[in-house]
Amino acid sequence: MAAKGSKKKAAKPKTGKLARWRKPAGRARKARSVKTTKQQPHLWLRLVRGGLYWGAVAGIWLFIVVSGLVAWYATDLPDISDLGARARSAGITITAADGSLLASRGDVYGRHVPRAELPQILIDAVVAVEDRRFYDHFGLDPIGLVRAVYTNLRAGRLVQGGSTLTQQIAKNVFLTPERSLKRKVQELLLAFWLERNFSKDKLLTIYLNRVYLGAGAYGVDAAARRYFAKPVSELSLAEAAMLAGLPKAPSRYAPTRDLAAARARAAVVLDAMVASDRLEESAAVAAKVAPAGVADALGGSGAARYFADWVIDRVPAYVGPITGDLEVRTTLNGAVQRAAEAAVAASRAAGLESGAGEVALVAMTPDGAVRGMVGGRNYVASQYNRVTQARRQPGSAFKIAVYAAALKAGIGRDAIFEDAPIQVEGWQPKNYGNKYRGSLTVTEAFARSSNVVAVQLSERAGRGQVIVAARRLGITAPLTPHPSLALGVAEVSLLELTGAYAVVASGGLGVVPHAIAEIRDRKGTMLYRRAGSGPGQVLAPDVAAGLDALLRAVVREGTGRRAALDVPAAGKTGTSQDSRDAWFLGYRDGLVAGVWLGNDDGTPMKGVTGGTLPASLWHDFMTRL
Repeated sequence: MAAKGSKKKAAKPKTGKLARWRKPAGRARKARSVKTTKQQPHLWLRLVRGGLYWGAVAGIWLFIVVSGLVAWYATDLPDISDLGARARSAGITITAADGSLLASRGDVYGRHVPRAELPQILIDAVVAVEDRRFYDHFGLDPIGLVRAVYTNLRAGRLVQGGSTLTQQIAKNVFLTPERSLKRKVQELLLAFWLERNFSKDKLLTIYLNRVYLGAGAYGVDAAARRYFAKPVSELSLAEAAMLAGLPKAPSRYAPTRDLAAARARAAVVLDAMVASDRLEESAAVAAKVAPAGVADALGGSGAARYFADWVIDRVPAYVGPITGDLEVRTTLNGAVQRAAEAAVAASRAAGLESGAGEVALVAMTPDGAVRGMVGGRNYVASQYNRVTQARRQPGSAFKIAVYAAALKAGIGRDAIFEDAPIQVEGWQPKNYGNKYRGSLTVTEAFARSSNVVAVQLSERAGRGQVIVAARRLGITAPLTPHPSLALGVAEVSLLELTGAYAVVASGGLGVVPHAIAEIRDRKGTMLYRRAGSGPGQVLAPDVAAGLDALLRAVVREGTGRRAALDVPAAGKTGTSQDSRDAWFLGYRDGLVAGVWLGNDDGTPMKGVTGGTLPASLWHDFMTRL
């Protein structure tokens, strides 16, 4: 019994709270641990698979959308079959008599320069600053694009572009400046087409001959001539760097607009050439020390633009409507123009002190070829040309027509007339300052600018004959046969009145003031060349000789003494009523010049006569030559 009783029963599991708590807890932890270990890889796998699937779906749809856009924009590409067929607006290049650049108007396209004639320094400069990997990419430069995006993000603004030269060709030649997704896609498509169809050298040649470089100049040839007055083949390193810097912002960096900005940009180009191993540092430093400047064919104040405007207005009369590029060689002489501008500038203080707000000067050869012209004190302030556009009363300067009629009527230079008060049809002409000198010869009366003697001569010769003489001298202004006609009350231009004095200087040959020597088209074809023909003999030689003697007496002993030179000179003064206009017109061997001073609104000057400021200005101008 004992043995049996001593046998222990198997222990039953504890059913207390602690047992119930611990055991299940242990199993739960184990279960969760196993579940986590087994299920985690499957979750990540599902996420990866899901990401790949939806990424692929998105990629497919993106490809479809992009392809659709590209296909749609491709259907609207411009005609790319002929690079030379692009429409361009006409431009005019104006040169002085020696061929030096004077001005340009409109869009000017230079001569197409083949690759062999393009300076290597220019090519290196353009590639260095515009597209350093030009020879390595296929039309799109991913590296350059990423760099541009990064640079712009760091700067917080657009400071660098990512377009290649090929893309710029596509934009400049075929597309508009429009900023849109369509234009950008088309630009890229065209860039790929260009890269496929042309060599890199050909693309560079196209670019350099088409790129806009400011001041209306398209292509490096036009820009080189516009800014430096030389062909592109003769560019220096400094000049090439300046041109290469212009495409970034041609209007802002144009040296004619802001030379300092253009030079600063050129320095950036030089640094880029050094950084890309296309230029030695020493050469870059030398180019920075002696930067490029803008060639001024005349070296003056810009007053020659009055002349240029007049020339442009005259061109259609010679070649008809302007439909293409033209090169106009004029009669302007640089030395004469500089002398004219300097003399006008020197007269400014005296003119303003005397109430003469404006001035005009024109110089021409005896056959009418205009050599210099200043149409006002400041072209920027006023483009109104007082040589060609203004019509003012010439006063006694018109007496050249009166005396021409008198000499033709047989009245000799030694004939005596009374310089005393007279009356004609109830009108009483008066001398300047109411001064009368009694008996005077015709020569003396002309030299002292007697009004009453001039009226007597007009009446003796006939007012109608005075008008005939004026027309022969080239005066086209309306003329009324009133007794006051002799005193220059009819309004004339300085250009035509100076031309009248040129008739006398030429010995009586008719003169048509002109400025255009020849006109050529862009290909160099001659469209017009002045033949030199004129109206012929309009004054009898003895009449012309008589007028010449009278005009010389004015300078020698009359009202024009301030105009006297060390060489023989001839001329005549003129003053309108109340000193509203003051003139001096005259000539010396080979050159005729006319000067006018006054105010545009007709305000009287302070005692200015033709024998004072105008004669002095004329003298100053002639002595500068």
